[in-house]
Amino acid sequence: MEDQQIQNYFRKIVEQEEEVSAGIAAIRTLMEFIKQSECETVQELESKIKTAIENMKNSNFPLAVITSGCELFLRFITLVGLDAGSFGECKAIMLDRGNLFLKKLSEARGKIVRFASKFITDGSKVLTHSRSRVVLQTLYQAFKQGKRFEVFVTTSAPDNSGKTMHKELEAKGIPSTLILDSAIGYIMEQIDFIMVGAEGVLESGGIVNKVGTYTMAVCAKELKKPFYVLAESFKFSRLFPLNQQDLPAEYKYTSKVRELKDLKTVHPLVDYTPPSYITLLFTDLGILTPSAVSDELIRLYL
Repeated sequence: MEDQQIQNYFRKIVEQEEEVSAGIAAIRTLMEFIKQSECETVQELESKIKTAIENMKNSNFPLAVITSGCELFLRFITLVGLDAGSFGECKAIMLDRGNLFLKKLSEARGKIVRFASKFITDGSKVLTHSRSRVVLQTLYQAFKQGKRFEVFVTTSAPDNSGKTMHKELEAKGIPSTLILDSAIGYIMEQIDFIMVGAEGVLESGGIVNKVGTYTMAVCAKELKKPFYVLAESFKFSRLFPLNQQDLPAEYKYTSKVRELKDLKTVHPLVDYTPPSYITLLFTDLGILTPSAVSDELIRLYL
């Protein structure tokens, strides 16, 4: 697959399969790349895979989840047993492991939904930010269980993804109110807890998510409201920022925006929420405290 073919294949999955995250779309693209590859050695194939990953990073989609998902995928398929046998045998092993990896990812969201939906009770008032597939499924699961609750959704500028979340909740029959991003402080005293997704879970136990998440977390802590994060383990990333400025520019801006000389005039797409503001993380590995994330990352990369 040539560079443009890789981008087109990746973009097609993201745009046509609404429930598939950019991270899984990237991994599926790599699987197709490996199948079509005409490389003759494992080293050459690994090098070409890394080039393909860089190619997808320039596709103007969320970078955090693409980076973490592809790193774990590459680690998983090349972990052991590729030193012996023919290249054809090694390639078959890589594809088998890749399919196993994708199977685990397909089960991840369901596990999170089962864990997190238990925390939603009758009469709850939930605040969420932007549009998260796993948060939406969790709320719907609780609703199907007969629980009656209300959801407040921020508009989530600049792309107004919260409006989409609001419409989807209403379509499922879940009472939902759309609020301004600037109304977070006003509404916070009325809600019981916050439930958000994440584009990346970092080694510190903090998260990268849609810009405005950090503001919400600060307000939540001040008013002593639980702040819950729902994220699949393939979003775990070996990154340890100390503040907003430490977050890499490629995480905060699309590839087209990064070409500009002056980024000070451009709003970032994401921000960093430190672990001290997060109550619990609901993952397919279990319900974790922020301090437990680094241990899980070590296990994932062993």
